[in-house]
Amino acid sequence: MESLELIVAVAAAVLVAGWLARRAGLSEPLLLLGAGCLMGLTAPFDDITLAPEVVLLLFLPALLYWEALTSSVREIRHNLRSIALQSTVLVLVTALAVAVVAHAFGYLWPIALVLGAVLAPTDAAAVAAVARAMPRRILTVLRTESLLNDGTALVLLAVTIEVVSEDAPFSWAGTSLRFVESYAGGIAIGVAVALLLKWVRRRLNDPLLHSVLSVATPFFAFLPAELVHVSGVLAVVTCGLVSSRYGPRVISPDARVQATAFWEVTSHLLNSALFVLVGVQMPAAVRALTSTDLLQAVAVATAVSAAVIGSRFLWFYTVPYAVRFVDRRPVQKGRRIGAAQRLPLAWAGMRGAISLAAALTVPAVTADGRPVAHRDAVVFITVVVIVITLTVLGPTLPAVVRRARFAADEEQAAESVLAHQHLSAAALRELPALARRYAVDPSTVAHLERDISDRVAGSADAARRSRGTHQLETALLRVKRQALTELRDAGRIDDIVLRSVQDVLDAEDMRLSLKASRMPTTAGTATPDRDRRDREGSVRTGQAADRGLREGDAR
Repeated sequence: MESLELIVAVAAAVLVAGWLARRAGLSEPLLLLGAGCLMGLTAPFDDITLAPEVVLLLFLPALLYWEALTSSVREIRHNLRSIALQSTVLVLVTALAVAVVAHAFGYLWPIALVLGAVLAPTDAAAVAAVARAMPRRILTVLRTESLLNDGTALVLLAVTIEVVSEDAPFSWAGTSLRFVESYAGGIAIGVAVALLLKWVRRRLNDPLLHSVLSVATPFFAFLPAELVHVSGVLAVVTCGLVSSRYGPRVISPDARVQATAFWEVTSHLLNSALFVLVGVQMPAAVRALTSTDLLQAVAVATAVSAAVIGSRFLWFYTVPYAVRFVDRRPVQKGRRIGAAQRLPLAWAGMRGAISLAAALTVPAVTADGRPVAHRDAVVFITVVVIVITLTVLGPTLPAVVRRARFAADEEQAAESVLAHQHLSAAALRELPALARRYAVDPSTVAHLERDISDRVAGSADAARRSRGTHQLETALLRVKRQALTELRDAGRIDDIVLRSVQDVLDAEDMRLSLKASRMPTTAGTATPDRDRRDREGSVRTGQAADRGLREGDAR
């Protein structure tokens, strides 16, 4: 019953906080955090403890998969060096800075390093909630960093927990080997799962089953990685990135629309629920603090927060300039940003539920039964750092982005125009052959030609057309999809542009499907066998169009 009460209360908090944030223009994460704190002060919820397994095994894979699925692979590839440095070296630098501060306040090195590993990663949910206004390159770097640094931090946490709980000696060589094994193994499993599910998707015809597979995919990637003790985070992220590449070819439009709607709602609900659950833990963390004085713990938490924020600022205003001094290639010079534009990157260092879940995994006793010193303080400090970064950095980040005065992303707009023009040209090129195939009268073809020139989405009079015209429009959509995917594969447009244009095509496909379902049934026009032949013919038409597009590009 308590679980049901918690679910209802969290759902109500998400609704109310979301409504207030949109109504009053307030920070939604802060409202959710406050709502959770109020819940934690009430009798039904004052003894609820957030199970770390729920976050690390249920919330984390789903959120990472959706973030990876909606990221730009091309931008990740172009900014791979920055992302790799931030998701690995910056994590280690932050962990060390936190450990130094904690050790200065009297914490032993092992537990100080545990605290550093807990607070080293930024939170994907927190970053995504406040960083949407940034240009796609900056946003991609931040989102991908927050996806990958969890894997680095969790490996570091596992090593430091072994040192604390089992009195195992710390070994740089052993730790480095574990990092390599974790990263390489996670990436390999992610690729393998993605390719296996690609084979499965090609054999699924039911949109509902496609959606079920989409929901299960992050867990299919996460579980085997965890079973062999490599990075489940890297497995999920890699699986999502690979899936985003082949998705346009093997997932039907209705399945994609259905799955996208599900993931948009689910990711928002999971993100919001995590903020509420962090707030619920705040009163409990204060009550559980027994190993040290509350004021001293607050002082340590404040100093640690300064170390978390300061180390990130120091990184972004030193390391990029050192890399710039070494790498003077023209292609890199064109991608440089100034100090003002670098500030939002440094500012986006929010911590969230992943850090709290990591803190809660620290054992209370060692292998020989002795209590782990300052374990309660680690949880308390983590909660305070989360609150400070969310309240100080989160609400002010939009203003920092505005002051950075990023130039308008003209490249993205140009790629969108290119995509629409390319799709129109591909459709017009294939229109005569498709019209002959489906025996469409010349007047209708002429109307379609005019309509495609005006807008890619299709004809305004489609509802009044014959079944032959419907088949023609469906076949043209397949031509456009193929042309769009080829444009993306050639690197001429970005994944984000592909998805925005793809959404238009999917909406048009749904409209055509709805129109077909409402067509009157007449002899020889609406039998299941005829529908099956129509679909197969459309597939063959798309393949022929693909060959024609390649030949046209070659000419």
